[in-house]
Amino acid sequence: MADTTKTPADDAGTGGKQPRSVRVVLLALMIAMMLAMLDNMIIGTAMPTIVGELGGLERLSWVVTAYTLATAASTPLWGKLGDMYGRKATFMSSIVIFLIGSALSGMAQNMNELIGFRAVQGLGAGGLMVGVMAIIGDLIPPRERGKYQGMMAAVMALAMIGGPLVGGTITDHWGWRWAFYINLPLGVVALAAISVVLHLPKKRSKARIDYLGAALLTVGITAIVLVTTWGGTEYAWGSARIMELIGIGVAALVGFVFWQTKAAEPVVPLHIFRSRNFTLMSVIGFITGFVMFGATLFLPLYQQSVQGASATNSGLLLLPMLGAMLVTSMVAGRVTTNTGKYKVFPVLGSVLMIVGLYLLSTMDTETSRFTSGVYMAVVGFGMGCLMQITMLVAQNSVEMKDMGVASSSTTLFRTLGSSFGVAIMGALFNNRVQDVMAERAGALGSKVTGQSAQLDWKSLQKLPVPIREAYQHAVSAGTHSAFLLGAVVAVVALVAAVFVKEVPLKGAGPKKDGEQDAQAAQPPVVEAV
Repeated sequence: MADTTKTPADDAGTGGKQPRSVRVVLLALMIAMMLAMLDNMIIGTAMPTIVGELGGLERLSWVVTAYTLATAASTPLWGKLGDMYGRKATFMSSIVIFLIGSALSGMAQNMNELIGFRAVQGLGAGGLMVGVMAIIGDLIPPRERGKYQGMMAAVMALAMIGGPLVGGTITDHWGWRWAFYINLPLGVVALAAISVVLHLPKKRSKARIDYLGAALLTVGITAIVLVTTWGGTEYAWGSARIMELIGIGVAALVGFVFWQTKAAEPVVPLHIFRSRNFTLMSVIGFITGFVMFGATLFLPLYQQSVQGASATNSGLLLLPMLGAMLVTSMVAGRVTTNTGKYKVFPVLGSVLMIVGLYLLSTMDTETSRFTSGVYMAVVGFGMGCLMQITMLVAQNSVEMKDMGVASSSTTLFRTLGSSFGVAIMGALFNNRVQDVMAERAGALGSKVTGQSAQLDWKSLQKLPVPIREAYQHAVSAGTHSAFLLGAVVAVVALVAAVFVKEVPLKGAGPKKDGEQDAQAAQPPVVEAV
């Protein structure tokens, strides 16, 4: 029997101040979101210490890959489980699994154990971000949801800036195991708050879980992530292993799409893609992930290698971009809440992203830190218009029963976009760096970048001055190619944004005296392609 007690969602559409219970739940959700985003940022700075104690340098990349694979593969499954069996129980389960994985990772005695436990942690992490977005979708009407964009953008900026600093501090003073243990008290606080305060209608689906669809999707996503992770690094792009993975991935995804048309309760109901806006937001989310994670990879490398910035505070190097993203996201959210209009933001954000990426592609060895900071801010303004609006419009484009799969699908497209962005921009960057090093420094230059085109600060300082200068020119050339590609790819987001249809946001919003909120009483609006 459904839960008929009053829930925070009942008060959320009133247009007034959010009840205290909703604010407590939102705080707990932001903590969970922070856990999901901070983890890799913190672990990255602890990696050298971990290898020093556990050994297994040749398997180091799997510490990140195992987590990424498990997160990406489980994301759509968590969304579907939330739709079928209730958001609260599913979300709390993902937190528990994440905390178990964190505790086990902190107790790992060798590299193989750490890799396995990181996979467990990633399995839980796949449900954290999806759960946050879907529960907010349940609690807050779309018209009101814009007010909370700044909060989510702030968590993202804080994780990207503070992650490396926190990771370095914890590792230096407490040891690398606390980089995992630090998740436990935060997770327990989030669990307690959600358990006591969050009340959502209970669900009990009689349909069976689509195990075949889940297996096909998992195989397909795993193959894609492995191709983008291994291609050009572990294996050549044209190698038999990469070709095999591409074949397996394509076959699995084609089989998945076919089976979703037959399954009684599909993992990803294909009817959600009949909504023009949902499909376009998936495309824009993919491009945003492609650009954002490519930028966060190459900007610190450029600033450290060419501009001589310290690697210790690498997160602070992205402050102009992240600060601009935070401010714009808050403004976009407020404007959306007050006016109900949102199409301008995907269009404007895409234009700013294209312009900013083109400006970044013009940087060379003479570009000042101030100039590069301005260019980064332009990209940040663009991303701020896109990051949360894509999720808001995607959720507004489906019925409430599909809120979980809509949130997980949008998150998955952004994750896959980041994988492709890092892989493709990385391959272009590496090839360009090696070509320029060969041109400017001959055989010695090729030898220096033979193992990796991305040298850390310590390795760079050991190079002879002529080789170091050649490498700086090579990095400038590599970032030029990578960011120019990003600008070209971002044009796709602009084209998609132009075709977005401005469907009224469901829910409350500022009302004139005596005006009834007609939209709140209407069923979800789903527009056809």
